[in-house]
Amino acid sequence: MNIERATEIIESLGVIEVSYKGDPVWLENINKQSNTVRVKNMKTDEELNVGIRDLEEV
Repeated sequence: MNIERATEIIESLGVIEVSYKGDPVWLENINKQSNTVRVKNMKTDEELNVGIRDLEEV
């Protein structure tokens, strides 16, 4: 995924499915300086900082 698409997903009013290492995640916010995104794992409720390129739109 790229930073522009991650921004679109966060700003979207709809629900867009995104996964990180096969698990569904919710995008919380973007750190443009480090190209990372704060995500919440929907299965475990764990919050992680992950690389934008590691996210996949389902």
